[in-house]
Amino acid sequence: MRIATWNVNSIRTRYGRVIDWLVRNDIDVLAMQEIKCRPDQFPVEAFAQAGYQLEINGLNQWNGVAFASRHEMTDVARTFDGMPGFGAPIKGQEAVQGEGANGLPIEARALGVTVGDLRLWSLYVPNGRSLDDPHFTYKLAWLEALRANTEAWLAEDPDLPLALMGDWNIAPLDGDMGDPSFTVGRSTHVSPDERSMFASFAPLVEDVVRPIVPEGYTFWDYKAGRFPKDEGMRIDFIMGSRAFADAVTGASIERDERKGDAPSDHVPVVSDVDPSLFSGSFEDEYDRPMVF
Repeated sequence: MRIATWNVNSIRTRYGRVIDWLVRNDIDVLAMQEIKCRPDQFPVEAFAQAGYQLEINGLNQWNGVAFASRHEMTDVARTFDGMPGFGAPIKGQEAVQGEGANGLPIEARALGVTVGDLRLWSLYVPNGRSLDDPHFTYKLAWLEALRANTEAWLAEDPDLPLALMGDWNIAPLDGDMGDPSFTVGRSTHVSPDERSMFASFAPLVEDVVRPIVPEGYTFWDYKAGRFPKDEGMRIDFIMGSRAFADAVTGASIERDERKGDAPSDHVPVVSDVDPSLFSGSFEDEYDRPMVF
């Protein structure tokens, strides 16, 4: 079974490229970030024709996350407990997804689904913008709430095959940052607070790709010829619980998807998982074709 994550940077612009890659690489489940559209604007029919069903969390032309899967998705969640919001308070009307723990509107940055035995989350962690920006405080609070939920989920079920996938907007190690416009310790993505927050997930989930692919970036800015000079960042991760990590048999960073016409500035990150290592509910379903 192949599970992947990809910040697609506008699905309406790149759905043909995304679907081609899905089919060509035999991907079972794809977590997407920055879809930048509402569900009614998503190219659903094109994915259905390729054999994928969808779950979508998108509110407007900003942010947005989704899943494309060949298999049934259940237990859909578009927020997690304690998630903070961001932006101006909404007066006289309710926020589309409600108010966050801080009383501000919740953004479309998280989507959880269950596929067989797997609990999967597509996550678009806030950027932070700059160390003195309110968005940076929001980023840390958002991650703290995610960590608290992850701890609770695994305390309830220590054997849960859980994966937190997506654009974390953090380069946790010096080797993960090759963009000279970022300064370790003084820029977002590489600040001590962000790296400490990322490290705090380590007792709960681990990067399942790094042991297999120890080098390579997942993002290159469009500006300043960053990709040809390989001045990128590793900020897209598949973070798995022990049960998930133990079932991973392979992984890749699909660097070639940054090439060609109108690519996203991110590339897919893939993990191969052996479904026989989970209980029968998914293994049985995995052998059956999807019916639309």
